[in-house]
Amino acid sequence: MFSGIVEECATLVALVKEQENVHFTFKCSFVNELKIDQSVSHNGVCLTVVSMTEDTYTVTAMKETLERSNLGLLNVGDKVNVERSMMMNGRLDGHIVQGHVDQTATCISVEDAEGSYYFTFRYVFDKEMAKRGYITVDKGSVTVNGVSLTVCNPTDDTFQVAIIPYTFEYTNFHDIKVDSVVNIEFDIIGKYISRMLQFK
Repeated sequence: MFSGIVEECATLVALVKEQENVHFTFKCSFVNELKIDQSVSHNGVCLTVVSMTEDTYTVTAMKETLERSNLGLLNVGDKVNVERSMMMNGRLDGHIVQGHVDQTATCISVEDAEGSYYFTFRYVFDKEMAKRGYITVDKGSVTVNGVSLTVCNPTDDTFQVAIIPYTFEYTNFHDIKVDSVVNIEFDIIGKYISRMLQFK
């Protein structure tokens, strides 16, 4: 489980395809604090550390993960938002993030808000999935590339988020442009409420 508070951007230094899997090797500042079997969020996708060197670690993504997320679009040199799993004795500064990406969305607009930025994203709307909580609501939470954010101005298939300068600089939001593909995870609380309402 994660909080959506990104620790830093890790750099992809190698990728190796093995049948339907891809092994991603990353470099970041906390490699020496990791261990095998530890969970790390990569652009919001929870992946397990499978091997390490002195300054890199490797995780493996299977076919379903690659198809559901933007990890399959990564190239060596790209940066991803990373977060280690949440410690239960700390503050929950973001919201409850599972690291189970629901789908991707495409950036359709970036607006300068006099120092901050408004990003608008569009995702494929499915009426049946929406009934199960796969939606955004005004002032609710959404995870974009692993970043916990507050929703503004949602429609059936779009939502907007406001990005402050700190988040813009220290996550890969500074690389997101119109047509960029991002990972999104809808709020788990909304999914549970929607599911319970089906049994009324």
